[in-house]
Amino acid sequence: MANFFNFHSRLTILGNTMDTEFKVEIRRVNFARGSSDRKQYARQDQHSEMLSSSSSISLDRMPSEVLVKILSYLDVVTLVCIACVSRRFYHLAGDNLIWARKYSAAFTSKRSHWNATSVEETARSVSLLSVWDKEDGYWKKEYITKQISSVQAALTHDLGPVNHYTGLLWKTKETLRTSGLGWTVILREASGKEHTMKHSDLSLNDTSVTVFWHDKKWPHLDTLSTLELYGTIPVFMEQYYGPDTICPRWLSLIEKYDLSNLSKTTMIGCDRHVQLFCVNPGLLVGLWQKNGGIAFIMANLHFHFLVERSTLGSDTIPYALPPYTAFVHDDPEVMSISGHEGYQLHIDIHGSRTYFLCSTFHNLFSRKAGIENGYVKFMVINLKNNREHLPLVGKVGLEWSSDLLNGCIESCLVVDMTLLNEQEKPIWGVSSPVCLRSSSCLFDFLQRAFSFEYMDTEGGVRADLGWIEDTDEYFILSLDFYLSEATINHWFKKQ
Repeated sequence: MANFFNFHSRLTILGNTMDTEFKVEIRRVNFARGSSDRKQYARQDQHSEMLSSSSSISLDRMPSEVLVKILSYLDVVTLVCIACVSRRFYHLAGDNLIWARKYSAAFTSKRSHWNATSVEETARSVSLLSVWDKEDGYWKKEYITKQISSVQAALTHDLGPVNHYTGLLWKTKETLRTSGLGWTVILREASGKEHTMKHSDLSLNDTSVTVFWHDKKWPHLDTLSTLELYGTIPVFMEQYYGPDTICPRWLSLIEKYDLSNLSKTTMIGCDRHVQLFCVNPGLLVGLWQKNGGIAFIMANLHFHFLVERSTLGSDTIPYALPPYTAFVHDDPEVMSISGHEGYQLHIDIHGSRTYFLCSTFHNLFSRKAGIENGYVKFMVINLKNNREHLPLVGKVGLEWSSDLLNGCIESCLVVDMTLLNEQEKPIWGVSSPVCLRSSSCLFDFLQRAFSFEYMDTEGGVRADLGWIEDTDEYFILSLDFYLSEATINHWFKKQ
């Protein structure tokens, strides 16, 4: 149950409401029993009012057997919520007989009563007897475990077919939009205090999703130690009717980030309202220029195994990606992770909501002599080949939003990279913000030149860009892709 969100405020109201409803119902029953005509009705009503003024009937005074019978008529979501009202209701709402029947109704194959033989009826009776052999709460745990597994299987079962342009599954975007899958951050203070926030907005791109969190009352940055990013799914999907539905959710840990020295790290961009700090992989934290408080949080999540990472982990352990089996190239001087035809790289450059470049590069190889500082370098766009240079379309910048203001930081971009093998299957993907920095002029006709780079333990990218004032355009003049030797050795099974 550690993976469920806290519903204490709603449950307190629910408990008070039930208490009131039971008082009214019992009053009504006592009233009806002693009434045979209107005079008796009136006398009984006066008598009931007198009794109610001197004493009250509460849930705490009702026998457990009666309460269990009443609870058996409730749906599973309400049962889970009521279990948080008090210690007594936690045990009553976890009654084995209630949950064994819920389990049987939800997961046992249904047959018509007229078609059931006496042997089958006897078997059902015997199986019911085994309910009492289990420890308290056993069938509740079994039901919730089975329910979570069925929801996870439904989300991950059919995400295909493959989009041959991006190499990713076609239905990933549709699943993220309609399944109830969401993302939550838990901000932890050094004192242990937690702040839980559901995402405020998101932007679905071709190969990634950009998730936003903004709030009027953020905790003070100096008190925070870590940020934990979780994927969340409704445990009871049949009770989910939209993003605002209040229902228990399963938490799947995606990544943990250290925020203890955030303001001391390198700032990747700013405008007159906010400063932007990047915590790899893919997390952006915006701080107000005026007081240094948190303005917004933004996460860039690549589609590669995103559904699995957002659903199949636990609240403490992330989902482990499956191993990849690669092929060794025949030519000992050529580095290729995909075999004879090389691999391909799909790259998207956007500003969280606006696209500037979408392109795929095929048949990429590298010579072993291209190894630098533990990374293998693959040339994607050649600086000396003008025909390979690519323009960025539109006004470049990274859009941000908060509860109060919106803006755009011109020096920042988001780069999505997807590496595909010869079967056009993705074997690595990353989405991360990058910063445009001034560099030495590459050509005489360029007024200004820039570069950006991203690097982690598995791979990265570096690009040189030129800006032409007459057309107000950026051109990618060179693009190099990097893979670490450790990553390649792992794929080749040489470790």
